[in-house]
Amino acid sequence: MRYSLLDLAPVPEGLTTADALRNTGDLAVHAEAWGYHRYWLAEHHNMAGIASSATAVMIGHVAGLTKRMRVGAGGIMLPNHAPLAVAEAFGTLATLYPDRIDLGLGRAPGGDQAVMQALGVQMARAERFHEEVAELRDLLGPPQVRRAVRAYPGEGTQVPLWVLGSSLHGAQVAAMLGLPYAFASHFAPAALGQALAIYRDRFQPSDALSRPYAVMAINVFAAPTEAEAKRLRTSMQQAFYKLRRGTPGKLPAPVDDLRDVVPEAAFPALDEALRISAVGDPAQVEAQLRDLIDTYRPDEVILTAQIHDHAARLRSVEIAADAMARISRSLAA
Repeated sequence: MRYSLLDLAPVPEGLTTADALRNTGDLAVHAEAWGYHRYWLAEHHNMAGIASSATAVMIGHVAGLTKRMRVGAGGIMLPNHAPLAVAEAFGTLATLYPDRIDLGLGRAPGGDQAVMQALGVQMARAERFHEEVAELRDLLGPPQVRRAVRAYPGEGTQVPLWVLGSSLHGAQVAAMLGLPYAFASHFAPAALGQALAIYRDRFQPSDALSRPYAVMAINVFAAPTEAEAKRLRTSMQQAFYKLRRGTPGKLPAPVDDLRDVVPEAAFPALDEALRISAVGDPAQVEAQLRDLIDTYRPDEVILTAQIHDHAARLRSVEIAADAMARISRSLAA
């Protein structure tokens, strides 16, 4: 089983965006050495704690620092961009880094109403998401000499498209178009089982894919001890609580007792939103990853680690890679 990494380029409290970008490059280099198959970056806007807003630029940076690992978007929020502009950007990346670029597509705006207004986003475009994904596939596909507008670069690059989602809509689009599907279970797991079932049941083979290919996202907080891993997780818990309250900021430092900074009444909602997680020492993390894989049967997992301290984040990602390598070997046996 392939295992991959999702990075939002988090900006920790006490550090700068420049620090976050350096950390992303360092993490990517290590991730390739640890056997991660792909490295995805996510588009978000107007968030001081996330530095991956210019996603295509970040992808080019990471691809330039690595040699073999696939690099891509997890994802590009398509309503924010004209399909032609996306095709040209990713066609350029694919030309610079052949057979290494992925293009994951989402239908959310990646920000609030103010962001949508600033980007000139019309929400009606979200209802045409499936049409725009199909248009993008055509722009990146074989040359069509009679097409009025063609993507240069882009045409003929066949950049692999993915549909991303946290609801049933993305599963339906991916199945209808015969594309691989990645579910954002690391923060919105409620519809995970149902979405995967719909995708698999309704999948229509295409030139891109002959059978369903589903990826699930999993948070990983791994450390030498369970206590340390749970402490690392408090950064993500605080960040998610602040986001739900409408007061997002930089990634908070971990705390010894979450009750000091988050009311206990908020714990059930946090636990539910972040329940697709592996938290603990190496043995615990491996066992939890095995349980999640056994339950949902993904074709691939994409791990994410929103951890304040960069060294601790590297250690967590390495522990997870070791666990996934053992799981992969056991599944192949």
